[in-house]
Amino acid sequence: MGRRRGRDTSITPDVLLRAYSIGLFPMAESSDDPELFWVEPELRGIIPLDTFHYSKSLAKTIRQKPFDIRFDTAFEQVLDKCAEPAPDRPSTWINQTIRDLYTSLFRMGHAHSVEAFEGDELVGGLYGVSLGGAFFGESMFSRRSNASKICLVHLVERLKQQGFVLLDTQFTTEHLKTFGAIDVPKTEYSRMLQQAMMIEHRPFLLAGETNQAI
Repeated sequence: MGRRRGRDTSITPDVLLRAYSIGLFPMAESSDDPELFWVEPELRGIIPLDTFHYSKSLAKTIRQKPFDIRFDTAFEQVLDKCAEPAPDRPSTWINQTIRDLYTSLFRMGHAHSVEAFEGDELVGGLYGVSLGGAFFGESMFSRRSNASKICLVHLVERLKQQGFVLLDTQFTTEHLKTFGAIDVPKTEYSRMLQQAMMIEHRPFLLAGETNQAI
């Protein structure tokens, strides 16, 4: 997984943002363990925004608009769904400490969600942290075919539109590689991160867009 730097149960939102700015992120052993540990992978997963791509079949599905895509209207619901066990993920690392911290970041304007609704039902989504010109993806879930994939496509479109320069996925998976995700060495990632941190904090929502919870 990478380097672990001790355990902590007293991380504040400001400490968390500072950690992201220098290449660290927190995880927990399980949802029942209140403690967190810091992770700094030797190889960092990113999706280069300029080479992001997806299949023709997914493009066709997106054009059919199977879901209502929203931003920042159901952040806590997305977090809760990401924490639920799923067939491909019987256990989760999202504990109450993680929930509290990222909810605080959301209220501060530094955590965001992309949501796929089918009628009034939340069926897919993702959430992450924004800081400077970087977006740090944390987790995603899907309860309908392609729901989380479509959310990722809309996330990248939003990041490009708003002037972000770095999309951090922490690790790469075969799923993310189909969108162009790559591993970069820690030293290269550090350079990219420093450049992103030099950019004035980028807004995630569009001008006039609100995050009214539903």
